[in-house]
Amino acid sequence: MPAFRWCISAVLALATSPLAFSAETPPALPDAPARLRWEVEFESGVLWKVGGGATPLSYTLLPQIISFKIPPITERPWAGGTFVFRSRFSLLLEPIVRGPESYYVGAAAAGEIEWRSKYERFTGFFSSGGGFGWMDSQGYEMPGGQGQDFNLNWLIHAGVRFRTAHDWRVSVGLYFQHISNRGMDKINPGLNALGPTLGLSRKF
Repeated sequence: MPAFRWCISAVLALATSPLAFSAETPPALPDAPARLRWEVEFESGVLWKVGGGATPLSYTLLPQIISFKIPPITERPWAGGTFVFRSRFSLLLEPIVRGPESYYVGAAAAGEIEWRSKYERFTGFFSSGGGFGWMDSQGYEMPGGQGQDFNLNWLIHAGVRFRTAHDWRVSVGLYFQHISNRGMDKINPGLNALGPTLGLSRKF
C-alpha cells in the first residue's frame, strides 16, 4: 500500500509540475499570415470621362465594386516575393452623378496578376477584363448619351495593397473603364472613364 501511495503521489507531482509542459510548440511568427486562399474585396472610387473617340459629354461616375477572388491559379517565386495569377468576379454598382444617364449596373470578370512581398505586407496588382451591364440610356433624348440600356464594359485596374492584419488589406488603385454597346445600336458614342479607387479586402 505504501508503494501504491508513492506512485500516486509521483504521478500527481509530475502532472502538476511546470516542467511537464515546458516543451510547448513555438507560436507562429506574427508577421506570417495564415495561408488563406479566397478573398472578398469592396472598392469605391470616382471616374471621370477621358480621351477622344467617345461621347463629347462630361461624365462622372462613382463606382462601387464588390469582387470575389478565387485561389491562385499559379504561383512563382521572384525577387524575394511571389508572382500570383488568379481570377476575380465583380459586381459593378455605379451611380452617374454627371451625364445624361443616372446609373450603370453590371458584372465583370478579370484576370489579376499580383506580386506579393514576403509575408504579404505589400502587394502590387494589375488586372484586366470585361463584362456587361445596364443603364438608363438617354442617347435618343440627348445627343452624346448612350444609345441602349444593355452595354458591354472593359476595364484595366492597377494599384497596391497593404496588409493591416492577418486577414485584412487596404488598397489604392487607378481604374479605367470603357462602356459601349459595340454597335448593337446605331447610337453608340461609348464612354471612357478613369479615376482612383480605395478598397478594403478580407481573405478567408
